[in-house]
Amino acid sequence: MSRRRGRIARGTRWVALALGWLGVAAAAVGVAAHGIRFTSPLVVVAASAAPYLMCGAVVALILFLAARYRTGLAVAALVAGLAAWTQAPLYLGTRAGGPDASGGELTVLQANIEFGKGDPDAVVAQVRSRGVDLLTVDELTVPAVDALTAAGLDDLLPHRYVRPAATGADGTGIWSRHPLTDRVQHPGFAMAALSARVEVPGDRTVTVFAAHPLPPWPPQQTPIWADELARLHDILDRLRSGSETVVMAADFNATWDHPQFRALLGDGVRDAAEQAGAGILRTYPADRTWPPVLSIDRLLVSGATATGVDVVDLPGSDHRGVVARIAVPGYAGA
Repeated sequence: MSRRRGRIARGTRWVALALGWLGVAAAAVGVAAHGIRFTSPLVVVAASAAPYLMCGAVVALILFLAARYRTGLAVAALVAGLAAWTQAPLYLGTRAGGPDASGGELTVLQANIEFGKGDPDAVVAQVRSRGVDLLTVDELTVPAVDALTAAGLDDLLPHRYVRPAATGADGTGIWSRHPLTDRVQHPGFAMAALSARVEVPGDRTVTVFAAHPLPPWPPQQTPIWADELARLHDILDRLRSGSETVVMAADFNATWDHPQFRALLGDGVRDAAEQAGAGILRTYPADRTWPPVLSIDRLLVSGATATGVDVVDLPGSDHRGVVARIAVPGYAGA
């Protein structure tokens, strides 16, 4: 009997060790996908799943600890530390040393309404209850524009620049509490990319940029997705050269763990969730029986400071919205 128990114990330990090394391997793949800027479809998919793959290091730590396997513990701890380092900026925040956060706050809502199917009353209710000053909408259709108007959106945000599609995902729109000028539709994107100057009260120039890069899947779209993200970087640079504050809102079809997305950051451009320390705000898919798993709806800020970022429900859509409070130096609004 004791021999049998010994064999079972040894077998259990080997299983624990095998699963532990599998967890380490999964976490290492997640860390590598976070850092390697390849446009291979498989690498892009791995980067989308990186936070989940990285959890393998935690599982490995538990298994190696139970098996009293010191070598595995050391390796798993190293990989877990690297994984935590990749995600820490989203939770620590980067407001310190950024732009002056003492100005008035603009509230910005980014909403993907899935082929125009999002409930217009729900969108307008979010705008009203949260005091939204700027609304950007992806997958905007002509019927959706009419439905949002009927729901009272224009009463709250009377200024708009919209390029809706008849059907499908190609349309984009901007609604604003303040007048919009210098309206531009940027060519060369599969789905409409728009920018406009927001005539805010005070002595600050503010530009809003709404976009919707093509998804990186199926595989034949991956190079197009990477190219569109790169061109967004060039447009951001041009907009920042003529405006003290730029706010970009988009369904980027990319997460924090895609190097192609993080290439948009730096030199004064910050991810709002990172800047506010809001963590991973999962927005897609929002129409399943399980919670969203990907954080692809995001806001970028330049020359301003995101003081709070959160997600909101958008009934009828497969996305949650993202709302941010952004302190703009020199803005005289509430």
